[in-house]
Amino acid sequence: MSSNEKLAQSLERLKKLQDEGKVGLRADELSRVHRERLIRAGFIKEVVKGWYIISPQDEQPGDSTSWYISFWGFVARYLKDRYGQHYCLSAEQSLLLHSKNTSVPGQLLVRSPFGNNRPTQLMFKTSLFMLKGSLPSDDEVDEWNGLRIFSLAASITDINPSFYLKRPTDIRAALMMISDSSEILEPLLIGGHTVLAGRLAGAFRNMGQDKIADEIVIAMRMADYDVREKDPFQAPPPVTFRERSPYVNRLRLMWHQMRPVVLKHFPDIPGIPQDREAFLKQIEALYTTDAYHSLSIEKYTVTPELIERVRSGKWDHQNNANDQRARDAMAARGYWQAFNKVKASIIHVLDGGNPGEVANQDHGGWYRELFAPGVQAGLLKPSDLAGYRNHQVYIGQSKHTPVDKVGVRDSMPVLFELIQEEEHPAVRAVLGHFLLVYIHPYMDGNGRMGRFLMNLMLISGGYPWTVIPVEQRWEYMEALESASTLNDIEPFCQFMSWLVESGLKGNPVAQITWANLSFPD
Repeated sequence: MSSNEKLAQSLERLKKLQDEGKVGLRADELSRVHRERLIRAGFIKEVVKGWYIISPQDEQPGDSTSWYISFWGFVARYLKDRYGQHYCLSAEQSLLLHSKNTSVPGQLLVRSPFGNNRPTQLMFKTSLFMLKGSLPSDDEVDEWNGLRIFSLAASITDINPSFYLKRPTDIRAALMMISDSSEILEPLLIGGHTVLAGRLAGAFRNMGQDKIADEIVIAMRMADYDVREKDPFQAPPPVTFRERSPYVNRLRLMWHQMRPVVLKHFPDIPGIPQDREAFLKQIEALYTTDAYHSLSIEKYTVTPELIERVRSGKWDHQNNANDQRARDAMAARGYWQAFNKVKASIIHVLDGGNPGEVANQDHGGWYRELFAPGVQAGLLKPSDLAGYRNHQVYIGQSKHTPVDKVGVRDSMPVLFELIQEEEHPAVRAVLGHFLLVYIHPYMDGNGRMGRFLMNLMLISGGYPWTVIPVEQRWEYMEALESASTLNDIEPFCQFMSWLVESGLKGNPVAQITWANLSFPD
């Protein structure tokens, strides 16, 4: 039997485990021979002794993508195997998940009566910390993607008070999911938690939820508890809450919290030039340097086709160069077609159209043009032109997990509503771009769509069409990562404002070197 046939056998075993839904793999689920073959070929990686994840064979050393994609599924399997039903994620981490913040944490806190109060190191500077402690009652436990977490009400009543100051966006998004005081009053009354009741009443009142705040105070006092209301937040909320959706509230909070940072860094609005034709020609002249591809996302699955390619000796991605060139040609053609659609949107805006309304109306057309050549050539399915995705996607080497398909449909109308309402073109550009890629509404093309949206908004204020150089791709992605996972938009604002300033001065974008930039205080 050839080495390729042997590897194909090992891949067949790996595919069986994958088809069973196993993200984390125990060493004893693969024979030593299969395991060693798959490790050598790069199809599995060890996370912690005796535990592995599936990875793409061509993933480069130091690439964290397969780990971040696998993180939650791996942890769910690992904890269930080690602790069964005798664990629960911490109240703080549970609240983050309820509020739809699914970013991979640096350290995941887990509570268990069998915890050892020590960390277990995982991959890429992530870890589990097993806190020794009691668990919530069964009716206070929910399941999220196979993980045991505090219920929403239990997480709200159990979190550390400092969390209000550390993660106000997450807590506000979670609190707005509570529709009636009865959801949280029972544990407060049973335990006589007067300080907690006062804190929650203050938190709800801070957010304009006076009815819930009043009911908490009245119910506690009727039970003869002395409640003193105290606001745990440092400041009033930046928005008026109108909905329960955590996706919608998170987006509104992020926009209004990040807006002042954009205004702090961006150059003054230049205004639309009188010579519109010259302005449009400047945009057209930048086309070739602007047309680069967004970060691609791999799906990391072992398919029957892959097994057969290995078995037949055709397993070599270098042999697919012709297919790759065809795909590149179709992508380049699609970019050109989409660019021309965006140019038509620009003309509409220059004619006085509301930039947010124009983008909302036209962005579906941009997307279809991006991928129409690939569909026409048979490289993509017609369903790839459907628009917003119906499946989960991931971003290469990012701890941020984009919202699920329900979240996409909640979030995108709100994004365009925020853009329509925003007066400053720089805010529309920076936050429009960031939040589109944060949501990641498409199966592919999110980066390109984000940059098209950004440039339409920049031009609406007379700023130049701005190219993000491929030479600064790492800095660009790191800045977006900081905004997505740390809620820190400042690096992205700094990065974008200096690119825009360079364009205003007539300097070629390709000459900008991030390392040589210095930022004002």
